[in-house]
Amino acid sequence: MSKEEQHPVALLERSDNFLFRTPVVEDGKQIWRLIKDAGTLDLNSSYSYLLWTKYFGDTSVVVESNGQLVGFISGFIQPKAPDTLFVWQVAVDASQRAKGLATRMLQAILHSYTCRNIRYLEATVSPSNKASQALFRKLARDFETDCKVTNCFTEEQFPGKGHEAEHLFTIGPLQTEK
Repeated sequence: MSKEEQHPVALLERSDNFLFRTPVVEDGKQIWRLIKDAGTLDLNSSYSYLLWTKYFGDTSVVVESNGQLVGFISGFIQPKAPDTLFVWQVAVDASQRAKGLATRMLQAILHSYTCRNIRYLEATVSPSNKASQALFRKLARDFETDCKVTNCFTEEQFPGKGHEAEHLFTIGPLQTEK
């Protein structure tokens, strides 16, 4: 029995050698490894990824290729702004980069039934993360909408030393065709 038959996952897209779907708890280990191997993202506890898949799976996506997880985006609808999707982490396996997977994952989430009322997407990005900056600016161009960048968290707000400031990227209003 496949994962799709055992668990209530939503198939978001199947194309090329990729399967885009909502994550399930059983993906937690592979998601944790994917984030760890990325080397540029804040690695959270393995428990946090299990919680994420259980409670925020409908606003997140994983991509499989040949049975292996090669992409993950975590997102959630903001409780105080129900028309805004906050994207927390974007990870693509090094072997699959420069193939447009991150853009396709964002599109899959935004075109899902759960996100039918989303008009804005927000994400925080550090100044040195040029790839994420380019991703979110491209998304704004694809949707022919604005991309505003403002300060969100300063270096001083993080404990210890070594964490860069985080800028808030706000993209929208979005017009998605369902």
